[in-house]
Amino acid sequence: MRILICEDSVLLREGLVRLLEDAGHTVVAALPDTEGLTAAVRNDAPELCILDVRLPPTFTDEGIRAALELRSTDPGLPLLVLSQYVEERYASDLIAAQGGPLGYLLKDRVADVAEFLASVQRISEGATVLDPEVVAQLLTRRNRDDRMMRLTERERTVLALIAEGKSNQAIAGLLFLSEASVEKHITAIFQKLGFEPDESGNRRVLAALAHIENTGGTTPPTGQTGAAR
Repeated sequence: MRILICEDSVLLREGLVRLLEDAGHTVVAALPDTEGLTAAVRNDAPELCILDVRLPPTFTDEGIRAALELRSTDPGLPLLVLSQYVEERYASDLIAAQGGPLGYLLKDRVADVAEFLASVQRISEGATVLDPEVVAQLLTRRNRDDRMMRLTERERTVLALIAEGKSNQAIAGLLFLSEASVEKHITAIFQKLGFEPDESGNRRVLAALAHIENTGGTTPPTGQTGAAR
């Protein structure tokens, strides 16, 4: 199989080249960054691209953006993304993109040579191969999202204001509600999120964290909320 590698670490890049060539594959290009990646794919016609998530110059999401671009320009090209850690957002973006075979593995998996080579082969044959830790975290994220879906629009607005650190009195003023109504909304939020009563008052903090985890801390507008429902 013709394979292209895009990995900034010299040791890992050269190690992958040796590993894959020893297994009978042909490494058509081994790039340290995404510069020239599009041209290499066009000119060398790889049958699989292996990319690191974080590449120069910023070491944030260059690799995943390059993978998404390849998905749009060459949808059928098999891709294998390697990541140091489980990065839910990047994994979700790539999995959600329409296209051909896909792999998303933690770099630790490369240490198990037989498992890594088997994954490469499965991806080349059309399979989707996801690291078990990636699957576990995505499922956890889905569970959090499902829990948040239980909230009404008004409850999500109240929760966003809690996450901003607003008091019940301040929330009541912003939403034109009585404090008693706000307290009822907050009680419903705690129940729907599964937070049991405790003496330390941690439920408010936990609810704020749940909001931040699921929305990135964004807050719905509160200026035109209307009267209490």
